[in-house]
Amino acid sequence: MKAPPVSITVKDLTLRFPVYGVDAKSLKKHLARVAIGGRLSSAHHGSAEVTAISGLSMTLKAGDRLGLIGHNGSGKTTLLRALSGAYEPDEGQIEVKGRIAPLLDLSLGIDPSATGLENIRLRGRIAGLTTKEIDAKMDEIGKFTGLGPFLAMPLKTYSAGMAARLAFAVATAVDADVLLMDEWIAVGDADFQKIAHQRLLSLVERAGILVLASHDMDLIRLYCNKVMRMEGGVASPVTSIKDLDQLLAQA
Repeated sequence: MKAPPVSITVKDLTLRFPVYGVDAKSLKKHLARVAIGGRLSSAHHGSAEVTAISGLSMTLKAGDRLGLIGHNGSGKTTLLRALSGAYEPDEGQIEVKGRIAPLLDLSLGIDPSATGLENIRLRGRIAGLTTKEIDAKMDEIGKFTGLGPFLAMPLKTYSAGMAARLAFAVATAVDADVLLMDEWIAVGDADFQKIAHQRLLSLVERAGILVLASHDMDLIRLYCNKVMRMEGGVASPVTSIKDLDQLLAQA
């Protein structure tokens, strides 16, 4: 049976967020001073509305590896969250065909009072895996973490590094058609980072579409074939990675 086509289509996407309890003039001055972030679009009764993304349109198909570049607060993470389904558009449309794996917050759904094994099941369900799929992956995930008998212990007994290894192992156990990443993930000690890097590469290679937000231009050049620059919630057209230097010169 032929797999359905993988694609992302975004048409005139606009996202707005209300900000309460602030002075509108102060907020406007702050946005102007840092020259990043959204645009102040309205203010009344002690509240303001910031347009985080404005009129964004793009189309990606299987094989596309899109690098998102731009200053902190330019809208990259907001776009990734919108593509993952976390944010509903205020205007416009988002259509994603294919299974999505958003590697945006590895700690999402992690319960400190539950054991490592219980957290694998919990995080797996959040990632969209069925109980059968989780059962099939349990041994592999557990082995990859290297945590051994600690998997039967509550997560609150783990060190930060151990917890990060568990979260990474579960998050990267999903075979995705569309992979969303907010920076390249590096967790654990040097030895674990090496095998984590290979696992992440394998996940990227199997994905139909990659959308990677990063400040590391070498990383963008290495893994992406397309690029889009964001500033103040406004996006450039999606273009070839060959145009990266030209986009950087416009910053």
